[in-house]
Amino acid sequence: MKAIHSLISKIKPNFEEGGKLSRFWVVFDSIETFAFTPGHTTIKGSHIRDSIDMKRTMMLVIVAMIPALLFGTWNAGHQYYLSIGELTSADGLGAMFWEKLGIGAQKVLPIVAVSYGVGLGIEFVFAGIRKHSINEGFLVSGMLIPLIMPLDVPLWMLAVAVAFAVIIGKEVFGGTGMNILNVALTARAFMFFAYPKQMSGEIWIHSTGAATIDGYSGATALGELANTVGKSTTSPDVTSILGGFNVDGMFSMANSFFGLIPGSIGETSALAILAGGAILLFTGIGSWRIMLSFLIGGLAMGAIFNLAGANAFMSVNPVHQIIIGGFMFGMVFMATDPVTAAQTNTGKIIYGFFGGFFSIMIRVFNPAYPEGVMMAILFMNVMAPMIDHYVIASNINRREKRMILQTA
Repeated sequence: MKAIHSLISKIKPNFEEGGKLSRFWVVFDSIETFAFTPGHTTIKGSHIRDSIDMKRTMMLVIVAMIPALLFGTWNAGHQYYLSIGELTSADGLGAMFWEKLGIGAQKVLPIVAVSYGVGLGIEFVFAGIRKHSINEGFLVSGMLIPLIMPLDVPLWMLAVAVAFAVIIGKEVFGGTGMNILNVALTARAFMFFAYPKQMSGEIWIHSTGAATIDGYSGATALGELANTVGKSTTSPDVTSILGGFNVDGMFSMANSFFGLIPGSIGETSALAILAGGAILLFTGIGSWRIMLSFLIGGLAMGAIFNLAGANAFMSVNPVHQIIIGGFMFGMVFMATDPVTAAQTNTGKIIYGFFGGFFSIMIRVFNPAYPEGVMMAILFMNVMAPMIDHYVIASNINRREKRMILQTA
């Protein structure tokens, strides 16, 4: 490492102002600060110094996403081989393990590469224009975006969505730390509204174009439940769909928890997501207030729907509701975004509760948006500053009243 640091220090003057490669200073600076602690940190004075910085924070979040990424890659191959009839439910999960991982990697890695390539390219351009160091914020967004996308999303569409999210959702506000909306969810929303056809149907499993075996569906659990809205709970179609959510069905609670179902790359396995959440909580990066209140909000809305029981979708067990779709992923990785979430402790509880509450409400009330988590979190991103404002105003009013009583 000393040799590398010595080499970097030796060539650094070429990239500084006046050097022959000064136009590429942004690229050099990003590599140097990524590999080593930046040389412009404070060394004295009334500052709190810690070993953690934005770079290390971002890297820890990426580490927390690795379980979901690895499982999603394996599950992509698993769902593919199920769809073409080379696997059955009787086969063990270890059957064709490397083949599944290989098929999944062929689909997942290009999506990750395009996400980082387009996003970081735009970040470098904006950093060069503004003549400041590149921020590490997109290191996380660049991984989040692939994990919330369908497996067979066309790469050019993904590139357009990433460009839109980075430019319109982030850079126009001033870059990392200034955006009001979660960048990854902005990309997902753009895809949903710009290319709705490509965000539905059989895109949730990899397809070679060959016909799948009879009875196998590539739709998600929420897509199946959305088809029950407006139909009698006793109709054959609804009965058949609900059969998939029984103990031995494709979307059973066990399969949904472990992630053995079709869905976005990183959203299917609640277990893998919870493992990532544990890393975020252990390192102090994720907010337990937001995660817990988000969970309580989702369970509360699910319980209310259970009491109403107006249709089959409402009758789904609240625990089952929160482990299907993107609820768990949104709870752990999206709602806890430190830039777009509420900042006050009380505000985090309010923000998280209504985020989970609205997630279940939107997905059940409006089948056109079967994944309500995206809309709910984006809405709460907009509401977060107002929540913090009223929390702070309430604290000020309470202290003023206390002071008046003490001086009276």
